[in-house]
Amino acid sequence: MSKTIRLTMAQALATFLTRQKTVIDGKTVPLFGGVFAIFGHGNVAGLGEALYQVRGALPTYRAHNEQGMAHAAIAFAKASFRRRMMAVTSSIGPGATNMVTAAALAHVNRLPLLLLPGDVFASRAPDPVLQQVESFGDGTVSANDVFRPVSRYFDRITRPEQLISALARAMQVLTDPAECGPVTLALCQDVQAEAFDYPAAMFEERVWTPRRPQPDAGELDAAVAAIRAAHKPVIIAGGGVLYSEAAEGLRAFAERHGVPVMETNAGKSSLPHDHPLNMGSVGVTGSSASNLLAEQADLVLAVGSRLQDFTTGSWALFKAEGVRIVGLNVQPFDASKHRALPLISDAKVGLDLLDGRLGNWQADDAWQATAKAAKEKWLGQAKAVTDPTNALPSDAQVIGAVHRARGSEATLVCAAGGLPGELHKLWPAGVPGSYHMEYGFSTMGYEIAGGLGVKIAKPEHDVIVMVGDGSYMMLNSEIASSVMLGKKLTIVVLDNRGFGCINRLQMATGGANFNNLLKDTEHETLPEIDFAAHAASMGAWSRKVASIAELEAGLKDAAAIDRTTVLVIDTDPLISTEAGGHWWDVAVPEVSARPQVNAARREYEAAVKGQRL
Repeated sequence: MSKTIRLTMAQALATFLTRQKTVIDGKTVPLFGGVFAIFGHGNVAGLGEALYQVRGALPTYRAHNEQGMAHAAIAFAKASFRRRMMAVTSSIGPGATNMVTAAALAHVNRLPLLLLPGDVFASRAPDPVLQQVESFGDGTVSANDVFRPVSRYFDRITRPEQLISALARAMQVLTDPAECGPVTLALCQDVQAEAFDYPAAMFEERVWTPRRPQPDAGELDAAVAAIRAAHKPVIIAGGGVLYSEAAEGLRAFAERHGVPVMETNAGKSSLPHDHPLNMGSVGVTGSSASNLLAEQADLVLAVGSRLQDFTTGSWALFKAEGVRIVGLNVQPFDASKHRALPLISDAKVGLDLLDGRLGNWQADDAWQATAKAAKEKWLGQAKAVTDPTNALPSDAQVIGAVHRARGSEATLVCAAGGLPGELHKLWPAGVPGSYHMEYGFSTMGYEIAGGLGVKIAKPEHDVIVMVGDGSYMMLNSEIASSVMLGKKLTIVVLDNRGFGCINRLQMATGGANFNNLLKDTEHETLPEIDFAAHAASMGAWSRKVASIAELEAGLKDAAAIDRTTVLVIDTDPLISTEAGGHWWDVAVPEVSARPQVNAARREYEAAVKGQRL
């Protein structure tokens, strides 16, 4: 008879997580870097007790906001190139639903996250239990059903033995390069405490290493033929380059074949910013160099990119007649978008095979010369907008100051608003992973919590968080967590007194200045928010600076501080970098009483004609 171990469901779950391992740089390490937890009645007695028992092997981190802790867990996985991950647990009710935004973020960005919300009583004996959402027509529904559309795998554990198959399925999804994303195991709170004789084999150590799928021979032949026929090829480097640890292979491929590389927000830092073939960002927030080449390219090799609208200029960026797309991607869904020639493969493997099959083939010399000249022009444009100023600074000028003070060795973290567009264009990224942007879901509030997750994953790195005042106001509580955990962040808050990015979009589409900048809202008085004092109240070292020069000096001072530091600077909400960029499909009303809207509609109708359908 097989050996068994009698444990509660929660104890079995916690023990199982400690037995999952991976190999990083030849060293076997825990696959799960820890568990973020905020306890309530739905998880404290069951899972809380179980996590206490394994705290030496699986650290539990106390956060201040459920969404924030899930963001930190996601950032940990992203900073680890999906090689490691974390779990998060909350109680039933608002604690659980607070994590839904993070689940959607992980789903969109293809990042592993194990969500463990408490759930209703499987027995239903005390129904309705505190925080239970009752459906009048369906007794099986709980609040956790909202996780279904934003989970790659969802299960509700209503019997302790269900955990055996549920965990096996969860691990398959969390570690699969194509299916990777959030997993939700909703844990009925009475079942967490129920015991079962689990097979001992369930708790044997398991080492998970990356699966690297090989391409189909026919697809590889077709991709090679398409590339060989091209005269003006480009590479779009997406997040899959980093997750596949294919940065070196990308560099070698680009150099050997003379193909210019442009980067998505997720793929930025695949090549160092100063590599001669790195044309910078592409698409709506693209550099003038990348977008010039993309418009002329006769072949686009999209590596590890889901080709979302910011990357493709809402599918109006690629203008050459007969342009072909080769989709090198581990996920067939992404590889085949817009009638691309799919090359379904691990990015590292696929690039290596393409490289070998192409031999001495190179892009046309004239094309390489065009790329070189375009990059030189772009570097001049970028320097012009990031140089210091004595006036109220733009976001670009703040970016320049941060880089001059701390350099490309730092890991830069950001997410939503106007900053991602400016950083995508202008931040000079260094080594792979040094640019950490959440722009797949563009989640306001990710920045500070995400910075904490990055710091846990990369404790020796200089982690800099750039965040606007609007995003800071949405979610800032993990400043206190970073202080509590001794995970130092350098946070730069850019205060333009409102949602400056959307205000500019509102103006560009003919709208009136309305409800975005604080001065344009319904109000009796405008708040004078002291962000520096607020950050200091959570234990951070903070300073309000009055100029770009003071910011650079403050950043240098902050480098010597032993805890999280926050620097606040006022910025101009109306200035953005004009060089580069591309049209973005934001529908403008067909009719309006405002002539500005009608004019914007005419421009919109003309631009839409350039889309590839």
